[in-house]
Amino acid sequence: MKAIWNGVVIAESDDTVVVEGNHYFPESALKREFTTFSNHRSHCAWKGEASYYSLLVNGEMNPDAVWYYPEPTEAAQQIRGRVAFWKGVQVVE
Repeated sequence: MKAIWNGVVIAESDDTVVVEGNHYFPESALKREFTTFSNHRSHCAWKGEASYYSLLVNGEMNPDAVWYYPEPTEAAQQIRGRVAFWKGVQVVE
């Protein structure tokens, strides 16, 4: 699977976990040169508190486009150490 935004592959892996229709990539698959800080947080009743990264690709910012659960609940342990994407990021095979 590949995560692509603004014409650039920002993550690539054969090892994704699908939860609620979202592919969660290993954190090591994320190309950190395209991520930047975000202080955004959200809460999921069954997964826990999500943290975010923003993307910066070719001079364009996509705020809060990457999310992850630093301390997922017991029910969501399969996504520990993984990241997922939204806000226009295409996830394709």
